[in-house]
Amino acid sequence: MMQMQDERSSCNGRILISTFSDEQSLINLSKTLIVEKKLCACVNYTKINSLYIWESELKQEEEFIAFFKTTSSCIPTLKAEILAHHPYKLPEIVIIKMDDVSSEYLSWIINNTHKNTPSL
Repeated sequence: MMQMQDERSSCNGRILISTFSDEQSLINLSKTLIVEKKLCACVNYTKINSLYIWESELKQEEEFIAFFKTTSSCIPTLKAEILAHHPYKLPEIVIIKMDDVSSEYLSWIINNTHKNTPSL
């Protein structure tokens, strides 16, 4: 029992950032990741304008940026799922550590991202 508590207490919050070409692909993937896979507790997203170089050309596109709220232990599987189902050939995947997060919010993320892990 003590080992499980140590495992959960060593779990840290993470935010995975990615951009999507369309809202529907983002929503479809997010619903799967939250409800079925339990790899993130929340996804915040909004429409943005992006300027970037792609195949030696400057592009200016409307995209959707998404912030996937998760834990350090879910990151490897979450990254793999996003890579496997993302509409882009080269998706943006950036991980940010939650250095200063309330214990209540982190507990909420943990409780909503770990399959088959009993609450402590």
